[in-house]
Amino acid sequence: MHKNGDLPRLAMTAIVTLLALSLFGGVSAQPGGGTDVSDRPSIVKTGDIHYATVDGHDLALDLYMPAGVDNPPLLVFVHGGAWRFGSRASVSGIDLVDHGFAIASVSFRLSPVAPLPAQVHDIKGAIRFLRANASDYGYDADRVGIYGVSSGGHLAALVGLTNGDPAYEGTVGGNLDASSDVQAVVSYFGASNLLSILDQSTPFGLNLREPALELLLGGPVADREDMARFGSPVFQVDAGDPPLLLMHGDQDPQMPINQSHELHGAAKAAGLATHLEVIHGSAHGGPAFFDAERNALTVEFLNRAFSR
Repeated sequence: MHKNGDLPRLAMTAIVTLLALSLFGGVSAQPGGGTDVSDRPSIVKTGDIHYATVDGHDLALDLYMPAGVDNPPLLVFVHGGAWRFGSRASVSGIDLVDHGFAIASVSFRLSPVAPLPAQVHDIKGAIRFLRANASDYGYDADRVGIYGVSSGGHLAALVGLTNGDPAYEGTVGGNLDASSDVQAVVSYFGASNLLSILDQSTPFGLNLREPALELLLGGPVADREDMARFGSPVFQVDAGDPPLLLMHGDQDPQMPINQSHELHGAAKAAGLATHLEVIHGSAHGGPAFFDAERNALTVEFLNRAFSR
């Protein structure tokens, strides 16, 4: 039985969890809980493509191709959900397909199933699978980018900023002769420094962030500082990394905007091509991140990165 004093905290945690599900991509506005493109002839979807089985867990991806476009560049999408929930079924930025990009939305082991670095190993395994099978599906294996929202933004940055690092590669799904490197990274309101995030968080954000990090790291941050550093994109930046685009709302109560400032600063110090787009008045997600103006910014960034 819970003590009476625990009830306000439990109620707040429940509210925050529901908000997180809706904002991080765990609850979709589409009927059936997914991204419905059935009424969009410009997008051709191939669903449930199996890419690996890990410890009895089947991992799959959904591919969204731009109709009538030969050999489009490929964007790997990483969903949000505080690392612990969410689904590949709900794809943020699906309109990027109408700008000539293919999107592969990937599943990965969530933190209640396995802590870091399982998520990174899975996503890199998906990228190797996608590159090894590019000729079967028709996208360009030489132009691969990655993007994600919230916790998915953190994972996208961590995957992209560890190109070629064997400590992060893993062997999920095989295809070890194929590269898991990406040529561009876009993080929407993602974490970057798991050692500083709790100090930067509001009390509202802490209700979700503390238990989420404990699951992700396999224990409290104070007891898992080495893994927190290992899992922080800000500590992985070097001059050989791909271009990096960050977007963050300045009123975000869930993911501190300083997380994006930290990563932007580290990228600039390393001499990377990088841009931080601060969306004034926006909180954690929302249509402003994928409106015509921001999509145009993203498309320009990606085209520039792929032409390098």
